[in-house]
Amino acid sequence: MHRLLNDIAESYQRNILDAHKQPQALILVSFLLTFLLVRFITHSIRAGRFTHIFHNVKGPGGTHLHHLVPGILLLLLSGYLGIGLAPNHRRDFIAIMYGIGAALTLDEFALWLHLKDVYWAKQGRQSIDAVVIAASFAGIVLLGGQFWLDVVRAVGRAIGLS
Repeated sequence: MHRLLNDIAESYQRNILDAHKQPQALILVSFLLTFLLVRFITHSIRAGRFTHIFHNVKGPGGTHLHHLVPGILLLLLSGYLGIGLAPNHRRDFIAIMYGIGAALTLDEFALWLHLKDVYWAKQGRQSIDAVVIAASFAGIVLLGGQFWLDVVRAVGRAIGLS
């Protein structure tokens, strides 16, 4: 197990840190963690669990605020900070903000596609598809295939396949 972690750490150093892809990695991790957390929260609300913690958010006049609203705001803010104000300052923090905003927004992709709330309907599956496509793109294309090949080789060595 120690060798597996060392091999992955070496691959991360070589393929991510040395290649200056840390912000892309942080976008992917924050994106996936936010998506999983949002799905847990929305399923909990729907099932009536943890109601003392989780509940639907209402705006002025009782309007339901979908989580894509803060997602869009985070995307706008992180884009402005990353491009307009400080393109080389606090890149990791801005990358995390971007990943969270993207997850909150894409988790409700079906809502903007159909212009109605289909989160729990059959069409809501399109949001999950959008997240899988975005995460796959970020994981493979942006981070590079070599990192993932190194990880697969390290796992293979750890379980005795090589």
